Amino acid sequence: MTELRQRMIDEMTLRGFSPKTHESYLGAVTGLACFYKQPPDKLSLEQVRQYLLHLERERHLSWSSLNVAVSGFRFLYFKTLKWDLDAMEIPKRKSQSRLPEVLSREEVEQLLAAADNEKHRMLLTTCYAAGLRLNELIHLRVSDIDGARMSIRVEQGKGRKDRYTILSPRLREELRAYWKTHRPKHWLFPGKSQDVALHETAAQRAYTKAKQRAGIQKGHGIHTLRHCFATHLLEMGVDLPTIQALMGHTSITTTMRYIQVRQHPFMGNPGKFDLLVVPPALPRT
Repeated sequence: MTELRQRMIDEMTLRGFSPKTHESYLGAVTGLACFYKQPPDKLSLEQVRQYLLHLERERHLSWSSLNVAVSGFRFLYFKTLKWDLDAMEIPKRKSQSRLPEVLSREEVEQLLAAADNEKHRMLLTTCYAAGLRLNELIHLRVSDIDGARMSIRVEQGKGRKDRYTILSPRLREELRAYWKTHRPKHWLFPGKSQDVALHETAAQRAYTKAKQRAGIQKGHGIHTLRHCFATHLLEMGVDLPTIQALMGHTSITTTMRYIQVRQHPFMGNPGKFDLLVVPPALPRT
């Protein structure tokens, strides 16, 4: 390990960055160094800019991947190396505003029924019924399920925050049946070994296979089920602060975007709000 890499790790550790942030930032800087075959502290601002253009124009990285790279470079040069921000500015990328794709309740039922085994079905069911993020889902422990209080403990979720979310009566019964047949010891959804949590890739693959078998085109990843949880609760009349708490959102602004994707009451009778008036056909000449 180089001295610069260790310095960057130390700076991230002092700021309490998550292991995933460590991995993302270090990966971005490693890619930059490998591209030029030089240590990153020997590069110029123009070289960093040209590399970012290479990532966008030639490798066609997504906005989110490019934003991670920019964040990693800014942390290296301005926080670790303490370079002058004015002398070497790496512009922040504007955030994108995207609304999540949401399935209907009927489509969710179809997707859950299409899971290829009981473990995967319960994995997807729990994700939807409790509104969990992927990392929270795969790191659920058996002891996190509190049947008496009808709650699920989410330990150290995003932002390293604990919270509780709901355990519905149906989910409780389904989890009890799952436990009787699979007997998970520590992790609710273990990987190949009982001592290891299920890998993120395996959970995403289970969702993708179920979606394909159900013939559903919407929803790009397993987080679609989390979006469905929030949207369907909103449609049922649950207030935004409650949904915010269950989802673990720091700001209610994040929760408010589900207002834009929920099904409004008038959507059940679109003809009532039809503003178009079909004019009579013009006479032929």
